[in-house]
Amino acid sequence: MQPIRGRARRTGLPALLLGAALLLTSACSGGGNTGGGGGDNGGGGGGGKTGTEASKAVVNVKPDDGAKEVATSGILKITSTGGKLTTVTVADTKGNAVDGKLADDGASWEPARNLAAATEYKVHAVAKDEAGRESAKDTTFTTLTPTNTFVGHYTPEDGETVGVGMPVSFNFTRGITNTEAVEKAITVTAEPSVPVEGHWFGNDRLDFRPEKYWAAGTKVTVKIALDGVEGRPGVYGKQTRTVTFTIGRSQVSTVDASEHTMQVVRDGQVLKNLPITAGAPSTTTYNGQMVISEKYKVTRMNGATVGFGGEYDISDVPHAMRLSQSGTFVHGNYWASSGTFGSENVSHGCVGLKDVRGAGDGNQPAAWFFNESLIGDVVIVKNSKDKQIAPDNGLNGWNMDWAEWIK
Repeated sequence: MQPIRGRARRTGLPALLLGAALLLTSACSGGGNTGGGGGDNGGGGGGGKTGTEASKAVVNVKPDDGAKEVATSGILKITSTGGKLTTVTVADTKGNAVDGKLADDGASWEPARNLAAATEYKVHAVAKDEAGRESAKDTTFTTLTPTNTFVGHYTPEDGETVGVGMPVSFNFTRGITNTEAVEKAITVTAEPSVPVEGHWFGNDRLDFRPEKYWAAGTKVTVKIALDGVEGRPGVYGKQTRTVTFTIGRSQVSTVDASEHTMQVVRDGQVLKNLPITAGAPSTTTYNGQMVISEKYKVTRMNGATVGFGGEYDISDVPHAMRLSQSGTFVHGNYWASSGTFGSENVSHGCVGLKDVRGAGDGNQPAAWFFNESLIGDVVIVKNSKDKQIAPDNGLNGWNMDWAEWIK
């Protein structure tokens, strides 16, 4: 009997140890949860109410994890079956998040705008089933690196103080065919708030303005998110920045070509009435609302550059302020007799003010007006025997009715 008892003692201890090991293994594995890893469910199941079953929610992400050369629009989409999305985060490696919209039923999420080009993005999405069990998925992908790109040259510049007529104007380096996507990628807001709308002139220029002139003191913010926007097939934007500028005091000057005068009004009060000379009968000045777009204390004016052949070439025109791309300026004039101003129209289409050669006399009417003017101030010409200036000839979209502007 002793040998049998001895054999029983030798086999009893391993059996006890095996039972304990099985108990520990069962506790670490979560009992009967057979879906513990959740690999087929788009991520690990966690946070469930019972802790014994995998979430029925499945998270799906397109593009696939690790995808390269992904298009910047139309591809990224996150969906859930068997549950609703509760958390979606898409961000680049610098932590810049992508805004998106979750469907009302919680079944899908899509970005609100295009993605940036040549950028790695990380996706984190969580869905929850009816029992409250969660399933998560984390992926990465990289967008395409474009061969052909475009930018928009804009005015005004960041930090400027400008007049009440200043639009936000973009001139693109490539002709744009996907105008809707490009316009959507640029937002212009104002404080105090006022509706601001864009209008395309051809396929390479986009201007923004409110219905009426800006109010003095308005703060304007321009957000440019063109990076990754496909402006035309195979051509992508590469700009992302924010520009702010301020509207200064209100100054609107009205030129009466038949009376040979210009009245300067600031914040509703008349500052001065100045004698001027406008375009001669054969070279009349455009009518309409014009915006000062450039200022030069002294500049050269050559008639050959604006279709007048060799009629004039003046190397030192003083106090010049551009009103149109076709060559209309308000500028100083030292070569006409003093009696011309206020009595005759003798220019090649510009508005002339009395001045001296070299722009050195600050008491001259042209010097005074130059010093009192901002880029973006409005100059209105009336009673000239010419047509109204075209809205795209300079920054002169104010000559287009609002109903036409917003079409």
